[in-house]
Formats: sequence, C-alpha cells, structure tokens
Amino acid sequence: MVGKATGFALTDNDPVRIFGLPKKMLLEFRILSKPCSVIRGITVDTVERLEKARETSSLKTRLVLNGRAGCGKSFLLLQMVEHCIASDWIVVYIPRAVNLVNSTTPYEYDLRTQTYLQPTFAFQTLQRLQTVNSVTLSALTTHKKLVFEKREVPQGTSLFDLVGVALKDPASAPVILDSLMSELSVQTKHPVLLAVDDFQALYCKTAYRDPHFSAIRPYHLAIPRLILDFASGKRSFAKGAVLGAITKSDTNYTVPLELQDALGLPYEQFTSPYDKRSKTLIEYTKGLRSMPVPAQLSVPEAASLFEVWMKDKAIVPTDYDEIFLAKYTESSGNARDFVWKGLLETLQS
Repeated sequence: MVGKATGFALTDNDPVRIFGLPKKMLLEFRILSKPCSVIRGITVDTVERLEKARETSSLKTRLVLNGRAGCGKSFLLLQMVEHCIASDWIVVYIPRAVNLVNSTTPYEYDLRTQTYLQPTFAFQTLQRLQTVNSVTLSALTTHKKLVFEKREVPQGTSLFDLVGVALKDPASAPVILDSLMSELSVQTKHPVLLAVDDFQALYCKTAYRDPHFSAIRPYHLAIPRLILDFASGKRSFAKGAVLGAITKSDTNYTVPLELQDALGLPYEQFTSPYDKRSKTLIEYTKGLRSMPVPAQLSVPEAASLFEVWMKDKAIVPTDYDEIFLAKYTESSGNARDFVWKGLLETLQS
C-alpha cells in the first residue's frame, strides 16, 4: 500500500464534510471526482505512533508535523484524522487554526476567566464535534455534576447531551467546550486526538485588539489557550495524542522563534542573541516533538498520484510519460507544486 494514491468516499458525518479542510486542499478535492491521498512511509510511521498512543497519556505523544511548504503536512494530518475516526477514537480537528487569531471571529472579555471568549467559534466547534463523534459521545457520561451560570448538568449525563446544552444556548458554548474537554481528559474508554492545522499561528501575535488597541496575546484568547494547554502538557488526555501541523505558506503567521527553538527547526532568517523570546510562549512549547515530513514525493508516489489524475481525466490527453517526468522534475518532487504548478497547468496548455 505504501506509495499508492487511493480515493476515498465521504460519509455524511465524515470529518472532511463537518470540520472542513485547509483552503488549498479543499480546492484540490473539488477538482477531482472524489478525494484522494498518497499513502507514504511517513503515513505508516505516524499511524504506528498513534497506535502506541491509544493506551497512553497524551503527555507522551505531542507531535508537530513540519517540513518545507507544500510537502504534504496537511494531507498527513487529515490522514491521521480519518484513521482515528475509523479506529474508534474521539477526534477534535481544527483545520484552520489561523481563524482563531486573525480577528475573523467575534470575541468578548470574560471577567471570570480573565480571557477573551470566542462564542461563535466555540459553538461551531461543539456542533461539528458532536456530529462527527455522535456514537462515542453518546456512550460517555459526565463523571461529576457540572454547575453553569444558568443551569446544572447532573452527574451521569451523556456527553452528547452536554453538547446539546450549548446548542440550545449558544452563549454558554465557551464554558461547555471547556467542560467537555475536561470530561474527555479523564475518560479512558476512547482515546482522543486533538489535531490542529496552522499550528504555528497559535504562537504568533494575534490581530485582535483590547480596548486600548493593544494586540491580544494568543494565550489570552480562550480557545487558543485551551489548545496550548493540551499542547504543552498543562492539561492532558488520559489516553490519546496531540498532533499539530505547521503552515509555511502564510507569511502573516510565520513560525516564531520560541517554536523553532522547541522543535529544533533551522532559523528562516538571521537571528541575533538579542532577539527577544516570550517566557510564557516558551512554557507553552515544552514537551513538543518534531516530526519531519519528507520534502519530496518519491517517484512511485508521484506516479501513483499522476495516475489518479489521469484516470479522472483531469489532465489534458497527450504523451503522459513525458508530462509526468517534466512536471516531477519542474516541481522537484514537491507535492503541492507537482499538482498546482504541474498537473493543473496542463489544463491551460
């Protein structure tokens, strides 16, 4: 199976349909008659890591996928999401974490937690989480009585019904989301995968502003802080893993020094000993492990992907062998360039 590109059918509650996808991947899936991905060596390696994690605390498996732009990090993350759903995990997938920090989501200050809540995003996340994980959430119950501002949720309430409280009262979504994650942290029936794309954006300065028009730090926003707590091990799942993917193509949210240091990544520009680093962000990077994604598709992997596009009639008929070798060479094996600057360019010729 390694080196083969395979198409897959989407069910009604598939994570692709419900959680969504990164923009580039979404456009690519719309071109083909059905989505496909390549099973690579790194796919098998990551699956093996997750299979070991299903019986251990997420403290032991906090991985960040990294590599050059277009090498396939987002596809690998999606493959792990699909694998975990098929393997009876509970999955929380955030395909565009940049939307948590780029000021496209409504926010409000909460005096109780002294953070900025994002009720709309919290509501949508709960809605999607409930749809994708409906069977597993229905089988799990709260381990204690939960007291909220307007109501109480008795011990033994199913987690599916707990989410339902927020869906009936959207204003309570932020606190329900936090409570749900706490409940998922202590249960041991199902491992939990927290998968986050645009992971580096959660460590960057946000586009949100406080009343004094100063930039709000990511850890002062409730949902980014929730994710950072699990990423850094301040909070953890009894069984499961945290998996992030760095996006290199977004110049507004580049990988910050604190994250580069923690993952041992090469610096993207000249650095000085006097460059400042945030002690708070350094705390939120502790325990993260780098998982490099190969920069190039192998020839068999690229050939298998080419064959899918060819059979789908998404490539203009001509000398296929010549086109394949030309586009693979031009893209230097980079997965995104092979498709976007290679295969799709044949449609314009």
